[in-house]
Amino acid sequence: MGAVHRALVLLKLMAKQGSLSVTEAARALDVNPSTAQRLLATLAADGFAQQGERKRYEPGPEFLRPGMVRPVPPLKTAVRPFLERLFENVHETVHLATLVGTEIHHVDGIEATSRALRFGLRTGVRLPAHTTSAGKATLAELPRDEVNARYGVALSGVRGREPDIDLDKIHKDLEQTRLQRIGVNFEESEAGVAAFAVSLGVINGERAAFSIAMPFARYAQGDVDRFAAHLLAAAQETREALGDA
Repeated sequence: MGAVHRALVLLKLMAKQGSLSVTEAARALDVNPSTAQRLLATLAADGFAQQGERKRYEPGPEFLRPGMVRPVPPLKTAVRPFLERLFENVHETVHLATLVGTEIHHVDGIEATSRALRFGLRTGVRLPAHTTSAGKATLAELPRDEVNARYGVALSGVRGREPDIDLDKIHKDLEQTRLQRIGVNFEESEAGVAAFAVSLGVINGERAAFSIAMPFARYAQGDVDRFAAHLLAAAQETREALGDA
């Protein structure tokens, strides 16, 4: 299961970026370059990848066959109107994030610039999924075995084991997320942040989430219910309009 997941991650990255180097693949999977090279070579041997300029790997003929790929707008473009609507409703910093392996990638956001004390944009920032509200929201929709497989890949990477990863705690957090229907993060990913998120499911082949972030100093007890209502409404609207079948 781990090898299949890694191969699919590489295919998604090639489709999104157009091409992929061995170094980029190793970094995305958190494995050593030789492992990434073997995975890419296997995809190339089966026609799903091919080497282009500067020995970078790009989608191969099998991946590009008619019916295999359908033209879709980039995730940021497709989801942006719904993100803007969420921002107008909550007047706090909001982000669109995607789950890649065991990381959350913040791919778009709108900052609440009208507030003197606000949470800044994290667009482009990658964080461990289990410490973030968006990560909890997206991981909570996955079967337990897939969560274990994703963290098994992360823990076997060349960068070594991460002592702060506690799978039992992760599963407890995910169960709580399923019960309350949103992910929450009170200073887990970084000091001074209170964040709330909801999964959007799979859109354009990517598992995505909306999040709301604010300074913890301004957080009040009623914010959870208020933000949860807006997040769940935004997620339903986005899923109905864009969610994959």
